[in-house]
Amino acid sequence: MESDLGGCPKASAGAFEAGRRERLNLLLAHGEWRNDSYADLLPPLLQPLGVRCIRSRTATEARNIIVHERIHIAVVDLSTPADDSAIAQRHVEALGSRVLQLLRALTPVPPMVVVRPPQISARESARGLVEALREGAFSVHERPVPLESMLETLRRVIQRHYAGHWPAN
Repeated sequence: MESDLGGCPKASAGAFEAGRRERLNLLLAHGEWRNDSYADLLPPLLQPLGVRCIRSRTATEARNIIVHERIHIAVVDLSTPADDSAIAQRHVEALGSRVLQLLRALTPVPPMVVVRPPQISARESARGLVEALREGAFSVHERPVPLESMLETLRRVIQRHYAGHWPAN
């Protein structure tokens, strides 16, 4: 396999002719009421590399995905709403931290990238960072997250947790 994106494996043409088998499952848990460029742009960019981006708009959807799919990396927005009714009512009860707890219960625990809302004060920012790291986050980003920053974080996750190679399924 060739390398692309600074260490992320790039599938050969033969791999695509054999059926485009995804080799890495990436959970993207976020509320779709916002325009999150990384969540919209990552799937078409990463799919040709063998990354299956599994999107969830709610914590309930994320839980169902976590139960039925092997997750290799998770990107979790802490503002992920509880369920569709919360979105419909414009009442967003943030349950992203619950998604992190569910992921921590998996064996093996997948690397988690946390996306959080912009913080109002330096104290609030520091407290939020400590809480996310305590939850086991590999990295913490504030919204809005530039696509390049998210790609670099994913490259570092693969390098550190999977020694620069796709995980074995």
